Amino acid sequence: MSRFIARSRAPLRLGLAGGGTDVPPYSDRYGGLALNVTIGKFAYASIVPRDDAKIELVASDNKARWIGEVRSELPVMDGLALHAGVYNRIVRQFNGGHPLAVSVTTHSETPPGSGLGSSSTIVVALVRAFCELLSLPLGEYDVAQLAHDIERVDLALAGGKQDQYAATFGGLNFMEFYGDRVIVNPLRIKQDTKAELEASLVLYYTGVSRESANIIKEQSANVVSNVTDAVAALHEVKEEATRMKEAVLKADFTGFANSMRDSWDAKKRMAKNISNSSIDHVYGIALAAGAKAGKVSGAGGGGFMMFFVDPIHRSRVMQALQGCNGEVYSCTFTDVGAHSWRVM
Repeated sequence: MSRFIARSRAPLRLGLAGGGTDVPPYSDRYGGLALNVTIGKFAYASIVPRDDAKIELVASDNKARWIGEVRSELPVMDGLALHAGVYNRIVRQFNGGHPLAVSVTTHSETPPGSGLGSSSTIVVALVRAFCELLSLPLGEYDVAQLAHDIERVDLALAGGKQDQYAATFGGLNFMEFYGDRVIVNPLRIKQDTKAELEASLVLYYTGVSRESANIIKEQSANVVSNVTDAVAALHEVKEEATRMKEAVLKADFTGFANSMRDSWDAKKRMAKNISNSSIDHVYGIALAAGAKAGKVSGAGGGGFMMFFVDPIHRSRVMQALQGCNGEVYSCTFTDVGAHSWRVM
């Protein structure tokens, strides 16, 4: 094994529209659509070869650490499940079952459960770092699908597909999900449109790092049971992804705000606990201060919220949100997806 340090980073994403329709069984039955954009916040991974026949896993964010004798398969541990899952799959599929004596460390600029796809982004960063370490010739679709399979199949974590593909490809993308087939359509927009969107978005972290699995499981159960209102809501959310995409391409910012508002109204009907009194309170404060629309990014229940605001009133909205218990952020987009490099 090479003696260099392999590092990687992958961008987090905002789920603008269509979130939830990429989750089975809805995407298998009806096909899903999602519009998302990666932002200037990242998850990082580093892999350092060791000389002592040990394996070390470190999740810096939650201060989880494990070290043990080198082996081909690691136990899946609380706080380090993603690390172990990626290591196990890479060793089994790409290293002939031969163990790797390495230290694997990750760090994310937002906490797990933020609604920005942080867990999947960490998996993508880990996969990219191992690709760098072992010189694996995997393309973007390969990396994204592998990250998805590790999370959803190997680790049996509930969720969809858009997060892995967003982190891998980067940029503003309109994604289509048809069972096992995923199509990523990069959207080319004018620099002026991009600047206006960045100037119009305000992010608010609720301070609640929520567990999305229960919401996602309920959403999936509603589809299996054919709960009429929940399935109709998913159809509406999917339609809004197309509507918002068209608004972005036409630089129709009024249409963008209307689509975000309608999408949030529909999303709240997909499953219980997507919204709650705290989220509704923050939403009301933002609108009263001048926001035109808003929604939760991700499965719901907490994490990050986003608001679309006339840039003239942006400061006023941010000041109003600072009076709540969370944190307020501006937003910049990134066009670059996951990438890796070597440190000698």
